[in-house]
Amino acid sequence: MNTKDSVEQARRKGRIDGRLDPARQWESAAPVIEGGGARYEVGGRVTVLAVGGIALVHEMVGSIGLAASIDTHVHVFKRHFPYHESDHVLNLAYNVMSGGTCMEDIERLRNDEAYLDALGATRIPDPTTAGDFLRRFDAKTIRALIDALCETQRRAWERLPRDERRLALIDADGTIAATDAECKEGMDISYKGDWGYAPLLVSLANTGEVLFIANRPGNVASHQGAVEYMDAAVAHVLAGGFRKARLRGDTDFSLTKNFDRWTADGVEFVFGIDANPSFVARATGLPEAAWKRLNRRSKRPAADEPRTRPENVKRRIIEERGYTHLETEHEDWTELDYQPVKAEGTYRMIVVRKTIRVVKGQLRLQDEIRYFFYVTNVKRKDLSAVDVIYQANDRCQQENLIEQLKNGVHAFRLPSDGLVSNWAFAVIASLAWNLKAWLSILHPKPPARRELRRMEFRRFVNTVMWVPCQIVRAARGLRLRIAMYTPWAAALVDGLDHFRRTSYVT
Repeated sequence: MNTKDSVEQARRKGRIDGRLDPARQWESAAPVIEGGGARYEVGGRVTVLAVGGIALVHEMVGSIGLAASIDTHVHVFKRHFPYHESDHVLNLAYNVMSGGTCMEDIERLRNDEAYLDALGATRIPDPTTAGDFLRRFDAKTIRALIDALCETQRRAWERLPRDERRLALIDADGTIAATDAECKEGMDISYKGDWGYAPLLVSLANTGEVLFIANRPGNVASHQGAVEYMDAAVAHVLAGGFRKARLRGDTDFSLTKNFDRWTADGVEFVFGIDANPSFVARATGLPEAAWKRLNRRSKRPAADEPRTRPENVKRRIIEERGYTHLETEHEDWTELDYQPVKAEGTYRMIVVRKTIRVVKGQLRLQDEIRYFFYVTNVKRKDLSAVDVIYQANDRCQQENLIEQLKNGVHAFRLPSDGLVSNWAFAVIASLAWNLKAWLSILHPKPPARRELRRMEFRRFVNTVMWVPCQIVRAARGLRLRIAMYTPWAAALVDGLDHFRRTSYVT
């Protein structure tokens, strides 16, 4: 950001700070929000772009060659009249990044002259055409689209620091995409009683990116078809410059017949495994000396001064009404050797014994003992037993990613009429999340990269994308003048300049 822009942003920040200064508050006889006598007029010369961050995203897309990869791999049209496959994919993804929650929101964007100018587009597909595009997909063309996204993803990973590419943590899980519709092809009823689909998600924990999404009928088991995508994810991250890969998943994904093959291929894994009666009997029979106390690490740094804890309202109500309350008393762990029936090798099994205090009202009942089992092929010198437990627990971070895809990105909204077309939509909508992740990798400023990586999607849209800009047409192209104070002004200006200088060349 140049000096002139920095001075203007500082001036705007000063005005805002003055309005919000606590020292300038006074007792008011009338409400503060009282209206400003506003009137509407239709501007004739000035155009304003509400979602100014889209220019930064679009410039980044050009710098890593995403559109070129899509058009090279994906072929669903015989003629481009006028749209190419990349036009449709980016149109749907940008709608999500602009805060759209359904395909009908595209209509607002295609009638926004400033938005079209920022993308350098004469026009963009309307919602009906976008829906027709999704229905043109079959399983083969969806895999071609995934290949195009993976190719671009690997180009983004080339910019990751070397120490961040030492080990790829690959998480796998299934979820339920429910619907109230009755005529969607491929839908079925899940174990929870919900009608819909059961998408499989494979993600990269290092950067929070989506690697693969597979749509499935709602009645399938969580792990069904997962091995194919887990193997593909391993090949993908190794081709992308990661030195090793480690698979993680809950008990549904401890598919023991693959353990020997993964180990022979140098693939690490940490899985939960079901607490079946034979495992529990073996753990129960161990002497007390075999167990070690598990002292959980604090998730937050200790405060300089301890704060007074507020009243535990939940505990008070439980005691007053005599409800049964369960609370962890302490945890212990031990390690055993484990040879699965469907494997020839011997693997590490880490057992956590959780002692649970059972209280009814203010009366303490008999404690409960519960066992949790984890299996891994990582050697002890590389990963201690306690770290295996933490690795397995950290996999739960993928639940936050699933929540973001469901309620932030709306990737599982199921806007189309079939399993395959909704699969295509989920892949394209999840691209919006990955574009945010790629910004966190490729942006030239480290503070912006760190903040982008930890952002929830809604905050990203509100703070980075929804930045109003005045569109100024100049001889050398368009200028976007940021029309408000935002702490992200420097990140937008510097990022746009950086991506313009690093355009992708085929």
